[in-house]
Amino acid sequence: MSAAKKPVTRRRKTAAAKPESAPCRTCKGSGEVSRTVRVGRKQRPVGQQTGLCLACLGSGEAPTE
Repeated sequence: MSAAKKPVTRRRKTAAAKPESAPCRTCKGSGEVSRTVRVGRKQRPVGQQTGLCLACLGSGEAPTE
């Protein structure tokens, strides 16, 4: 007499959740940084100019290394 085999139950694979990346420390997650614009021989400050964050390339997320 042979023993009855149990049916094989297959487990479903779930996609691993992506960890949320931390905001960039340089731009604080905005993707832009401000720099003072200096003019003249004495290099007096006249205002500020915004530009792309070079640490995260404008994405606002901390670079992964």
